[in-house]
Amino acid sequence: MDEFDFYPQKPDLVEQEPKSGLSLTIFSLVLFVMIFLFVAGDEVNFIVHLVTVLLIHEMGHFLTMKLFKYKNVRMLFVPLMGAFVQGVKTNYSQKESFIVTSAGPFPGVAIGAFLVWYSSQVESNWMMTLGLMFLLLNIINLLPLDPLDGGQMFKMFMRKNHELFLMIFAFISSVFMIGVGWFFDSYIIIAFGFFMGFRVRALQKKFQVHKDLSQEEVNYSTTYKLLSNKDFVKIKNVLIQHTPALKKYIDQVTTDESDPVIASQVNNVLVTPLKRDASMLFRVVLLLLWVAAFLTPIALFFFVDINWYFIA
Repeated sequence: MDEFDFYPQKPDLVEQEPKSGLSLTIFSLVLFVMIFLFVAGDEVNFIVHLVTVLLIHEMGHFLTMKLFKYKNVRMLFVPLMGAFVQGVKTNYSQKESFIVTSAGPFPGVAIGAFLVWYSSQVESNWMMTLGLMFLLLNIINLLPLDPLDGGQMFKMFMRKNHELFLMIFAFISSVFMIGVGWFFDSYIIIAFGFFMGFRVRALQKKFQVHKDLSQEEVNYSTTYKLLSNKDFVKIKNVLIQHTPALKKYIDQVTTDESDPVIASQVNNVLVTPLKRDASMLFRVVLLLLWVAAFLTPIALFFFVDINWYFIA
């Protein structure tokens, strides 16, 4: 018999229409600059260079997401932190994800190397400063720490989605960032480390939910559209067990009010399938580019004269 004989139809997933991506980008950028001006008002050149590096870096992610037809793509700046690009797809490709993730830091390192080399030829201070900032920020971004681009690539190199490992990986990344912030006496880096720690708690909760769903033999590696009514009910019940506040909310409101919330919560539990279509050759080339990015500053140190910059 069909599952509809036993399980009610799952509620529709209400997807909110995103606000204008351009207006949000401009607003976040203005806010980003204003806060930096308030904190370091006498470092206008630094702020201009920083925004230039971040904008070009994120444009790499933005354009490749657009190329691979991601939906709701938008760029946002986070004051005192940085910037990021977000977008969604129904079906994710490992190869496309690698390209999207690396499209920010790899071009950034290449641009930085060129600016450092060219500025050494013409002895341009502002160009050297910009080039060094391109190198520094993009190489830091390639460190295998969650949620940096390097951390995202590291996770994609894994053959399977080992959630326990990823949770431990995120925890180590959080502790590392807090330690770096403490060593350099940077409250911004420390705050970023604690922010990463909150993500660890969210990963821990999702890990436990997925563990219970596996015991229930629920297929949560799917999309909400393809999710069966039976699995929807099972996921809903597990979520209620793990989230007392959700049960309290459901008991206090009508079905029409609770259904959109439950549908959203269930959708957040699902893991969008990743098509592992990146060949061994593709991954080897990507890994070599990754190593080359870290070796770039060393090569520049031996082959480019920048003593004039530090003396000046």
